[in-house]
Amino acid sequence: MHSLDRKTLRERALVALRSAILSGHYRPGDHLGEVEIASRLSISRGTVREALRHLQQEGLVTPGMRGMLRVRSLSREQVHELFRVRGALEGLAVAEIVQSPRHANAVAELTAALEKLEAGNDDLPERIEADLSFHALLCELSGNSVLLDTWRHLEGPIRVVVMSAAVENRSTLMSAAHHRPIVEAIERGDAEGATAVLKEHMSAAVELLTSTN
Repeated sequence: MHSLDRKTLRERALVALRSAILSGHYRPGDHLGEVEIASRLSISRGTVREALRHLQQEGLVTPGMRGMLRVRSLSREQVHELFRVRGALEGLAVAEIVQSPRHANAVAELTAALEKLEAGNDDLPERIEADLSFHALLCELSGNSVLLDTWRHLEGPIRVVVMSAAVENRSTLMSAAHHRPIVEAIERGDAEGATAVLKEHMSAAVELLTSTN
């Protein structure tokens, strides 16, 4: 029972810390002090340490000076690199979907994901989830498990970049209209066109997400 309680506390700490980072309570570069977090969440430092280690694996947290953990912060060049890799992965996903015998089913699933984006409300975390779910689905529908796993490793840093951007820029990126041309090109069976749209999508994302406004 003690082991179960410990696991439950660790999961609660993980959810609380992840939410604090993704809501902007902790900003990129902020130091994550074990003592302060343990006191705020009324849990042990060991439990906090385990949760932070997990967030480090997710790419949300990174070691700073003297090993102190901080919310990950990416330079403009790192954001460019991140989205170039992401664009290459999703471009490959699009090509594999177009060639797949499940092409029609994939289009139907992506259209349903678009509807979730369309129905998105003003709740920012929900809009971010709908947006990232669309792109994760794109990779999943490729049928390439290595591609999906690789994309998942980029998800933490992507979240940090999105949360660091100006609110109005994030809203533009997460609109259904911004994603619909990708699905339309896939539906036409136009892998080259869909890849071109994705490249534009990623370029626009970098410009908006790194804009200081």
